Parts: sequence; structure tokens; C-alpha cells
Amino acid sequence: MAARAVVFGYGDVGVRCLAVLLEAGIEVPLVVTHRDDPAENRWYASMADFARKHDLPVFEDVETALLEKEIAALKPHLIFSFYYRKLLPLALLKLARRGAFNMHGSLLPKFRGRAPLNWAIVKGETETGVTLHQMVEKPDAGGIVDQQAVPIGPDDTAVEVFARMTDAAETVLRRSIKSLVAGEAKLRPNDLSKGSYYGRRTPEDGRIDWSKSAAEIHNLVRAVAPPFPGAFCDFEGGLLKVFRTRMENQKQFPKKPIGPFRIANEWFAACGDGKVLRLLEYEKS
Repeated sequence: MAARAVVFGYGDVGVRCLAVLLEAGIEVPLVVTHRDDPAENRWYASMADFARKHDLPVFEDVETALLEKEIAALKPHLIFSFYYRKLLPLALLKLARRGAFNMHGSLLPKFRGRAPLNWAIVKGETETGVTLHQMVEKPDAGGIVDQQAVPIGPDDTAVEVFARMTDAAETVLRRSIKSLVAGEAKLRPNDLSKGSYYGRRTPEDGRIDWSKSAAEIHNLVRAVAPPFPGAFCDFEGGLLKVFRTRMENQKQFPKKPIGPFRIANEWFAACGDGKVLRLLEYEKS
């Protein structure tokens, strides 16, 4: 399979998809990734370490102008982005003679933008997935090559769903690679009018508003549970971090003001809709 591909990527999806390309005999003359942030909880695989283990040239956080010059000299057939955290400029995308393609963490056109898995759980979705699509100037807007759904269970955390999504990303790339290399991939429309776009999330977005419904709070806790920063609230002069909850039958409990309360050695929380959550995993500081 004679093809040359420049790969932008990060984390587990980046590593797994790069491995698929190498197994398929794709020449990878350059891997572009991010330098790990020491302040970030890195729970995922290192793209840079994987690339160096396979003797692939690696750039970390290189300026776009330099990248365009370097990639133009490599004359790639394809450019891939596998969970790379920056939008690639159109001038760079045009350097790929058979197209530039991104693996996005949702079923496009739903949940375009940043942190799609976390947003999907916050919004109470029962499934998400991955989409391999053509990169264009607008983010997550190009035609769809292939996609695969994965379920979101009612108590699943983001990291549990992410493991399924990583498997799905590998599957999608494996069944698409031959058509991409041949320049024969058939693109399906990515109708943005039927989708949604969400921005980046910050640790502060994990703050719990107990006036919201039990379902909304339960979804927030699941969406940001460790290894993500976690859900939290101010409590007794400090912070209460909530890592896992369970919906309870509120009829078992006396009426309480909204917020956390304790019965014997167990903690619960009364929510704005009158329902109660059991706090299964938490930390007070």
C-alpha cells in the first residue's frame, strides 16, 4: 500500500490510529503532537513516546508556518488528525494530495467542537461515537467518511465510554484506510443544520448547582469524573468533590433543603426537583 501520511495526534486515539497506519504499511515521515502539560493529569498514552519507539520523526508544539514548509517538502498523500487539539489551517490541509481527515469524538454533525464526549454525557445522551471526516476550514464540518456509534449507559463515566470510543476509532480507520489511500473514499453529507456545536470545558464547569434536577447533576458527575477534574461544591467551609452518584427513590427520605446531607455514615444530596442522589464516591477537603 504505497502512501505517505503526516499524522497529527495526541493521547490514546492518536496512538491507536497511528498504529493502524503503520500496520497497513503507510509511510509516516512525520508525527506532530503536543508537549505534555505537567499541570495536567495525564492518564492516556504518549503519542511522542510511541512515535519515537517506532523511529518516527516527531515535532512537539511547532509553529504552523514552520510546519507548512516542512510538510510541503514531504509531499504527503494524506494528512490525519487523531485527537490533535488544534485546528489545522486550510493552507496546510491542501498539502495532502488525497485529502486530509480527522477522527472526531462524536456522531457528527452532533457535538461538533471541543470535549464532545463530556458534553454528550452532560446533556444526557444515551449514545455517542466517532466520526472520520474530511477536514475543511470550518471545524468538524467536512464530509463524513465513516462513523461508528457506542452506547452510553445511565451510570457510565466519561472515561468508561472513552475506552469504547477508542476501540471504535481503530475499527473505523481500519475499514476506511484502503479507500483513503486509493483516493476513492465516498463522503456523506455532514449537515450542520441538524447538529450542534460546543466549546471547551474548564474545571470550573464541574461546579454543582444543587438547584438543578437529580438527573442533570448525576450526568455532570459522570461527565467529569476522574481522571477528569471532577464535580464539586462548596461545603462546610471547604470543598466537597463528588466522583460517583446514584439516583435514589426520594420517597425513602424526609424532605431536606437542597444540597448534601448525611444519614448515619452515608451521604446523600437533595436536588432541585425534589429527588435524591446517593453520593457513592466523594472527597471532602
